[in-house]
Amino acid sequence: MFRLFFSALLACLPWPLRRWVLNTFYGYKIHRTARLGFCFPVAKHLIMEEHSRIGHLTVCVHLDLVHLKAHASIGRGNWITGFPTGGGKHFAHQTGRHAELIVGEHSAITNRHLIDCTDRVTLGRFTTFAGFRSQILAHSIDLAECRQSARPVTIGDYCFVGTDCVLLGGSALPDCSVLAAKSLLNKPQSEPYTLYGGVPARPLRSLPREFRYFTRTTGSVE
Repeated sequence: MFRLFFSALLACLPWPLRRWVLNTFYGYKIHRTARLGFCFPVAKHLIMEEHSRIGHLTVCVHLDLVHLKAHASIGRGNWITGFPTGGGKHFAHQTGRHAELIVGEHSAITNRHLIDCTDRVTLGRFTTFAGFRSQILAHSIDLAECRQSARPVTIGDYCFVGTDCVLLGGSALPDCSVLAAKSLLNKPQSEPYTLYGGVPARPLRSLPREFRYFTRTTGSVE
């Protein structure tokens, strides 16, 4: 609670001073060209590589690690949470679990999403987690064993996730793929250059490899 309160006070400091405090006293690794808005990163470890950014009013709590690679971004008003390792009896049976969010180079999480990183959530390079109100839920209740369980969620390189989607623990979206708006991804998919959609999501059609989205060299789409 004290750390959360202190983080709220830090958010009011000028950015160069705040970055120095976070790097010096929190042990974070925030590049001098990175930018952190008026927000509350309370992960155990925060790595922000060059030209990465986190927008205003985004909350990151109860995570072991948040790592934004070069030119990666997280937008405004996101709620990113998890259950850190070593946190008690919950998930104690999963010794290989990692409560982490990894955002690849030139990838973006836009605004107002809910992301549960009780197990590792990974976005590859040049991927867009687009629109708003999408959810990633890495944990659920194992009814057979009557205990909570978590599995990682992986989104590949050059992917596009449409608005208002749900991605469940253990799901994966392959490279150069699109998840259509309002879809439910509940298992690993394997075919790249594919449009997936529906509840649950299934392959709908192939996508041309020459689409410029799949070959761009900067993350921003104008």
